[in-house]
Amino acid sequence: MAEVLVYVDHVDGAVRKPTLELLTLARRIGEPVAVALGNGAADTAAALAEHGAVKVLTHDAPEYADYLVVPKVDALQAAVAAVSPAAVLVPSSTEGKEVAARLALRIGSGIITDAVDLEAGDEGPVATQSVFAASFTTRTRVAKGTPVITVKPNSAAVETAPAAGTVEALDVTFSAQATGTKVTSRTPRESTGRPELTEAAIVVSGGRGVNGADNFAIIEALADSLGAAVGASRAAVDAGWYPHTNQVGQTGKAVSPQLYIANGISGAIQHRAGMQTSKTIVAVNKDAEAPIFDLVDYGVVGDLFDVVPQLTEEIKTRKG
Repeated sequence: MAEVLVYVDHVDGAVRKPTLELLTLARRIGEPVAVALGNGAADTAAALAEHGAVKVLTHDAPEYADYLVVPKVDALQAAVAAVSPAAVLVPSSTEGKEVAARLALRIGSGIITDAVDLEAGDEGPVATQSVFAASFTTRTRVAKGTPVITVKPNSAAVETAPAAGTVEALDVTFSAQATGTKVTSRTPRESTGRPELTEAAIVVSGGRGVNGADNFAIIEALADSLGAAVGASRAAVDAGWYPHTNQVGQTGKAVSPQLYIANGISGAIQHRAGMQTSKTIVAVNKDAEAPIFDLVDYGVVGDLFDVVPQLTEEIKTRKG
């Protein structure tokens, strides 16, 4: 069976959930070979093997931390040369998409971004995408070279499938461009204790109907009762009620959780483009004609200031 490269997103050896999802998808089209780079790369082996990696290629060098994405592209290019894979899978983060695009250009291959599903095909892997502001669903394959595919978080359930996970050192020679842009400082993001928005299984969002920054406490309370991330519509962000880092939509972040709860959000196409691939969508809005109701699985016509606190209390009661 052909091997499939999986780029590992980890923090000092702690593998992030989107990578484990990629391993599940990779097993549909071949044997997963993970590529772990940077500090703690070797420490990822146990988790990767538990989720199906037959081999783990590792390389650590200060360039991965000190410079931007080019050293990682150099390493992936070396891995492609060493393995000759059937495909290269990369998490669909901002950095992941830049790495994937640069890699595809380097190896002369086509690229598919923001896939939400993956399956084997007679002429190579076939990816499912939600395109044109989520107006269409397409099934696409790369026609030239080794397919490079980025996959949205929450596109597949994480499945354990113990494999050998043999650790091998990857031989990497950095290009002249690798040290062209240096990282001069880092500031840790203040933790809220909530999941990362793009990776969360549940997202609770607020929009114009929240009517103020202070009122987002209602949205946060519901999110915390569910262990969810908090999102916001562009209207709420533009009004200064919530940080831009939490914006969901075409000009914000695209999310695909198991459950998405939209509160006081009308459902403009810009917002829908960022959350339409959610598995289950619930909306609370006092306007029965709001476009969001054309999209939802469950809708509540009512004032969010009445509905959301009651929902939060009911969840707490049932969990308690």
